[in-house]
Amino acid sequence: MSKSKQIILILCLFGNSLFAQLPTNQYFTKEIPEKANKEFQFLGFFINQAVTSNFYPENDFLKGQIVGRLFGANTSKTSNEHRSAYVEQRFIPFFIWSPGLFNGKATLRASFELDWTWGDVAYGVGGNFGGAFSADQVNLQTQNLEVELHPWEGVYINLGLQRIFDTPYNPYKTLFDKMTYTGYRLAYFGTDGVGVSVRKDWDFSRIKTGYYKLYENYIHLDDDVTLFELTGEKDISRNWKMGGSAYYMCDRGNGAGGVSILGQGLNSLLASHNGVYRFNYGSAKYKADVAWLGTFFSRNADQYNDPWTISGFVNVNLGQTDTLSTIIADSKWEKATKIMGVGSNIRAAYRYGQTPADQVVLDITYTTGDANGLSDGVYNGVITGNQWGAPGAIFVSSGSYILMPHGNVVNRYTPAIVDISNMGYGMTAASFSASQGIIPHRLNAKLGVAAAMSNVQPMGGGVFMGAEVNGNVAYFFGPYMSLELHGAYLGLGDFYDSKQSAYGSPVNGGIDGRPVNPWTVFLVYKWLLF
Repeated sequence: MSKSKQIILILCLFGNSLFAQLPTNQYFTKEIPEKANKEFQFLGFFINQAVTSNFYPENDFLKGQIVGRLFGANTSKTSNEHRSAYVEQRFIPFFIWSPGLFNGKATLRASFELDWTWGDVAYGVGGNFGGAFSADQVNLQTQNLEVELHPWEGVYINLGLQRIFDTPYNPYKTLFDKMTYTGYRLAYFGTDGVGVSVRKDWDFSRIKTGYYKLYENYIHLDDDVTLFELTGEKDISRNWKMGGSAYYMCDRGNGAGGVSILGQGLNSLLASHNGVYRFNYGSAKYKADVAWLGTFFSRNADQYNDPWTISGFVNVNLGQTDTLSTIIADSKWEKATKIMGVGSNIRAAYRYGQTPADQVVLDITYTTGDANGLSDGVYNGVITGNQWGAPGAIFVSSGSYILMPHGNVVNRYTPAIVDISNMGYGMTAASFSASQGIIPHRLNAKLGVAAAMSNVQPMGGGVFMGAEVNGNVAYFFGPYMSLELHGAYLGLGDFYDSKQSAYGSPVNGGIDGRPVNPWTVFLVYKWLLF
C-alpha cells in the first residue's frame, strides 16, 4: 500500500477519535513519494489536550468517562463556583496485515484504544484509566478487528468488528471528514459493531449491504437486536451525487445488553444518558421493528472542482412497537406505539481562498418532535443509533462545540444536544462559521456561531435552547502534527427553565431555575503517525 493510501486509511479508521475539525485534506495538494508495498503496517494517532471548563459530573464514579447529554442522567452540571481543569491523553494504534500470499485479496485490520486522564488511577483494571503515578493499568480497548476480502474488482467484504457508518463510502478507504459531510453525516449511525458488510464500487456508483448483530443474548431464543442496511449512491454529473438507503432494526432484546447496567434499546436507562427519547413501558416486555428510509445528495464533496460544496439529506424513521400483556393467565402481544419521525439537513460551504481552511459554512438541521409522548400511541420524533450505543451516532460536524458534539474529545463527551432527536422534542438548529489560512498550511483560524430551538416546548420551559460562539487557532508543525487552541461559550435559553421532560427526566439537571451557561477552553496537541 502506498504512503498516500496509508494516510487516507488512517484518517478513516480513527473516526471515533473525532478528527473531523481538522481540514485533513489540505496536504494532498503536495506530491507524496511512493514506496514499496509492505505486508505489515503500523499506523497511530496521538492526542493530548489540556481542558478547563465550568461543567463536570457530580457522580464520582463517572470521573473517568462521561458520555451523554449535558444536564442529563450522567449527573453533568454547570457551576459558577467550580472549574474543571485536567489533561487527558489518547493513543490509537492500528495494525494492518495484507499477506503477499493473497496478492492484496485479503487484509486483516486491528485497532485499539488507550486513553486516560493524567493522574487518575494506577495498578487497576478498566478502560479510560491509567494515568496515575506508577501507571501499570490494564486498559487496552478493542475498536476494530476485522478482515476485508477483495475477491473481485470493486467488491469488498468486511467481516468482524468494524465501522458502522451511515454513508455510502468505504470507511477504510475514505477520508473521515468526507464521511461527516456526506450521506447522513454519522447523525444516525456512527460507531463500531460486529457483522458483515458487502460493497460494490463502480466508477460512477456504489452500493453497500450490511448485517450487524448489536446484541445476541441467549443463542437459542429470539431475543436479539439486529440491524440490516442497504445503501447506494449514483454520480449524476461531475459534481452532483444522489443516493438512498433503507435500514431495518429488529429489536427483541427488551432493553437488555448494551452499555453496562444501563442496557440498550427504546426503554433502557441509556436513553436518559444519551439525550434520546425513552419509551417508558415500565415492567412490560416489548419488541420493536424500526425502519429508516432516506435519500441524500452532495455537490463537489471533495472540494476539488470549484469553490462551492453542498450536501443534504432527508430521513424518515417509521415502525411499530408491541408490548406483552401483564395478565399472566392470558398474556399476549398488543400494539403499543407507532413510530413516524423525520430528520433533515442541508450544508453549504464556499471556499474563497487557496486552501480548504479559507471557507465559510452554513449548516441547518431540522428534526420532528413529539408533544404527546406515548399517550396517543404515536411517537413522532427521530430515532438514531444512540438508542442502542454510547455513542451510537456522532454528529460532530455541526460546527458547534457545546450546543452539539465537537470532534476533539477523549473521555468526556457531554454536549447539550447529543442526539438530533433532542430527547424526542425535535430541533431546528443552525450554525455559521468562517475560517482562514493565515499562513497557508501552517496557521489557521476559525470563528463560528450556532443556535437551536426545540420544536416542542417542554413542560414549564420555552423553545429557545441557546446560542453559542466558538473559535480556534491551529498551528501545524508539519503534515498532521498540530497545536490548537479552542474555546466556546453557550448562552442557555428558556428551554432550560423546564423542570421536567415529557417522560419525567430532568431537562436542566433537576435544579430550581436555569443552569449556569457552560463554557470551555482547551489546548490540543495532535500527531498522526504513519
